[in-house]
Amino acid sequence: MSRPARSPMRFLRSLFALLLLAPALPSLAAPGALVTTEQVRAELVAHAPQGIVAGQTLWLGLAIDHKPHWHTYWKNPGDSGLPTTLQWTLPEGFKAGEIDWPTPQRLPIGPLMNHGYEGKLLLPVRVEVPAGFSADTLPVKLRADWLVCKDVCIPESGEFALDIPARSAWSAQGAAFEAAFAARPQALASAKASATVSGAGLTLEVSGLPAEWAGKAIEFFPEAPGVLDNALPRRANWDGPRWTIQVPLSDQRIDAPSRMDAVLVAGGNEPGARIGFDIAGSWPAAGTTPAPVAATEPAATSTAPLGLGAALLFALIGGAILNLMPCVFPVLSLKVIGFASHADDRRALALGGLAYTAGVVLSFIALAALLLALRAGGEQLGWGFQLQSPAVIAVLAALFTLIGLNLAGVFEFGSVLPSSLATLRSRHPLVDSLLTGVLAVAVASPCTAPFMGASLGFAVTLPPVQALAVFAALGLGMALPYLAASLWPGLARLLPRPGAWMVRFKVLMAFPMFATVVWLVWVIGQQAGIDGAAALLAVLLALAFIAWALGTPGIGGIARAAFGVVGALGLAAALSWMLPSFHASAATATRSGEAGSAWEPWSEQRVAELRAAGKPVFVDFTAAWCVTCQFNKRSTLADPAVMADFAARGVVLLRADWTRRDPAITAALAGFGRNGVPVYALYGSDGAPQLLGEILSVREVRDALARL
Repeated sequence: MSRPARSPMRFLRSLFALLLLAPALPSLAAPGALVTTEQVRAELVAHAPQGIVAGQTLWLGLAIDHKPHWHTYWKNPGDSGLPTTLQWTLPEGFKAGEIDWPTPQRLPIGPLMNHGYEGKLLLPVRVEVPAGFSADTLPVKLRADWLVCKDVCIPESGEFALDIPARSAWSAQGAAFEAAFAARPQALASAKASATVSGAGLTLEVSGLPAEWAGKAIEFFPEAPGVLDNALPRRANWDGPRWTIQVPLSDQRIDAPSRMDAVLVAGGNEPGARIGFDIAGSWPAAGTTPAPVAATEPAATSTAPLGLGAALLFALIGGAILNLMPCVFPVLSLKVIGFASHADDRRALALGGLAYTAGVVLSFIALAALLLALRAGGEQLGWGFQLQSPAVIAVLAALFTLIGLNLAGVFEFGSVLPSSLATLRSRHPLVDSLLTGVLAVAVASPCTAPFMGASLGFAVTLPPVQALAVFAALGLGMALPYLAASLWPGLARLLPRPGAWMVRFKVLMAFPMFATVVWLVWVIGQQAGIDGAAALLAVLLALAFIAWALGTPGIGGIARAAFGVVGALGLAAALSWMLPSFHASAATATRSGEAGSAWEPWSEQRVAELRAAGKPVFVDFTAAWCVTCQFNKRSTLADPAVMADFAARGVVLLRADWTRRDPAITAALAGFGRNGVPVYALYGSDGAPQLLGEILSVREVRDALARL
């Protein structure tokens, strides 16, 4: 069968369309200066403010604008990733240098530690112009390859082309290049560095650093990839003007360099400084480095990172469970009194619940904002950081002592404070409820409830707004039971009517306050030794005497004044004893790894040595101010069956005491994706460690041991 004849008009229309498109086809195929993907916007840029002058230099670069939460990598990408590479095609005689890398940032990804960039980035390259250049245009072509990662990693590339007029200034990207130049690590002519290598790692000693760096935490970025372990905790300290750091070696290393370069960043403040140093000593043979601790391995219970939604949900649930922790009981007793006093007033109950919720949520946000700000400044801190300060513990002990004395009837605030302040609580009950929420957060921070550990550890790796949202969810979860009860009309009918029983109940509630003081004094004993605990007791005694003298009715004016003076002198003497004792070395305090105990003090090196010897290890990350930690320590971790199982399996017990601030422990916790204690890690002879729950049970520990 013959084909039907094609319409002449259709043929002419097709031919006309092709003629119109023909001039555009080459330009569609040719590369341009811009490449856009779903993850980045990459552009070839140039900077020649004087034009292109023979014998001079100009700058070329690749500008990368990352979508939120995506990143690309530095020259040493860290534990994973690939550095961005640039391949130039330039006219004969032009010489392109290496990338002038800006200062990187640390990018923790689960158990890994990478080095790279987020947000806007410009990678500048210096180009030498040949002496004989006289053309009117400089054609530039670039092939760029980069790896961009978020939850997944995507290798991307781009072909770029740009024609630069040689006779005119080219400075549209001047501000971006100036910012990139300012972000480069600076050379320190006064710095002197030396290093030695051994089986324990690379020990670097640097002197001549800027005076304003003294005492600050310094981030260390080695430029050579694959030689040092980036995720394992590092031990750093200042000795006068000299800074020393010990960095574990990578067990996957191939190179054994005699010299290295590195970038130092003080307190998180860029651009940092670039140093070079020779390395003395003999490199251990590859594969003989002690086995890495948990920071380099995915923990068995946390192989998948939380998403923001899961972190918010876990924080909400953990906050609600926090009300069952013993450290919150004293404050909840105050709320029971408030419930009883407003049992017949539904409106007052509802408003009080809302005010208490506001106090809890705002306090969590404020505490989290302070934590994030200090961490951004280079401090190695985690959840409960304020209780690592003996002064904060002492203030809380004094506050709970005064509250307990008031509940017990030793004094009334109306007898001590001016009438305008003494009646503030009755005139502004909502303020009283809000401040009760603040107090609840102050005493709840030592506790870690189930679901809290993973959510808080994930929160500190998020951008500030998202991190604060997680902490706000934690506060809302903590306040939610009381808020729901205050809005539930049936609750008021379940409470007895106000009467004489409230006076007795008020006195009864003084005892949880005093129990809290006992615990806080014990914490001080752990932090500052027996002298610190005794001095705090003397301060509390003086405060109690002053409260009795000034707040008890029936004492004459002259006697009240005399007693007040005696109390003030006693308080001054007690403070002069207490404050110096708080600066005593933590070594004077009772520690968990003393002789005669089954537990040894934790160190990253000790874990590595034991694992290299094939011994199982159990690590208890704890603190004296952590009530959950102490409950587990005196119940499950003291159970004879558990201890017998540890001994039968040859498990070495290590205790990492975070009672006082310890950057090495903070870094180890971060390696697990955690930001507070308790954390319990059980290592077998090889493989990933098992992370156990925050509230330990005998069955959970014995089951974990059975899986070794």
